[in-house]
Amino acid sequence: MNSFNKNSLKKMLDDMNEQSHFYRPTPFWEEGSKVIIDELEKKGVEKFRALNSTRSFFVPTYSYPTYLENEELFANVKEELDKLVIDPKLNTKLELLLSGKMQAFSDYRTLVATNEEFAPYTNKVSESKVGKPVEQYTFDNRNFSRSFLNYLLGLNFIKKHVDTKDIKNVMEIGGGFGTLGEILLGDERNECFYINADIPPVSFVSSYYLKEVFGSSNVADYNDLLEKEILDINELKQEYKALNICSWQIPKLQGEIDLFVNFISFQEMEPDVVNNYCEYVRKLNPKYILLRNIKEGKKQKDENTVYGVETPILGDDYDTFLPEYKLVSKDSEIFGFKTEDNFHSELRLYTKK
Repeated sequence: MNSFNKNSLKKMLDDMNEQSHFYRPTPFWEEGSKVIIDELEKKGVEKFRALNSTRSFFVPTYSYPTYLENEELFANVKEELDKLVIDPKLNTKLELLLSGKMQAFSDYRTLVATNEEFAPYTNKVSESKVGKPVEQYTFDNRNFSRSFLNYLLGLNFIKKHVDTKDIKNVMEIGGGFGTLGEILLGDERNECFYINADIPPVSFVSSYYLKEVFGSSNVADYNDLLEKEILDINELKQEYKALNICSWQIPKLQGEIDLFVNFISFQEMEPDVVNNYCEYVRKLNPKYILLRNIKEGKKQKDENTVYGVETPILGDDYDTFLPEYKLVSKDSEIFGFKTEDNFHSELRLYTKK
């Protein structure tokens, strides 16, 4: 990274260390942040989607673990399959499985099959190559990563159950590198204003990504809004297409949002931290809340698990954290994901009671 970027990230980190524990890394991210920062400093934010650390934490991939780093590890398996000559297409099928393309295409088929032709529109957007992704698939002349398809399926899920045509202001906490913003802003028919709040170094990366994709003047980040005591949503949307703020700036937000989204990151936090965030979200009065959470809870931290949580967040916890809202629908089979060892990544949709 150049000196400006280093200074920008250092400012975020220094300021974060002055905040209460609600806005600092929880046990899962405390260790993860260290390796991400180290690799960003060594190799640069410009290729953050190719880094091992980011792909372990907030740049999800479809491919078999370690396959992208070293395809030669699987060369012997392919050679042995070739010797069998049972089915000449066997190695091709194995390659599709290991590379993740088979699962990516399955998700894409679900996306197309569940598409609804009203806002927020999802049928034209294509993911950028900013950050130099090592895994990205092209279907029907559109680019997709796992993150991109995850969010697209989430939007199709909510469109199946509620009227989304008037969704304009969308807020997310822990939005990875900004994928939801790219989808919503990538199609002008959506007329959306996007807000993402996160902790550094992820907020630093998402700021870089969104500014590269949509232009620096269209995305306000931590440094742009640092001196403001109030972040008035209605005022800021007249000047910007998106806000990419740090977590401790959330209490400064004023106004209302139509949709709040959290995909996966709440499950990596502790219950009191999630409850604190939910209190501020409720003050912004969203019509709908869309969450993605491991049904069985994130793995707990122990001597064998460095990247784990102290207390897992379960689905019922959200019912407590969001008392004015009711659960409308949940899914882990079609729009979510069920792992081989029976862990369910579950989508949960809430509306006002």
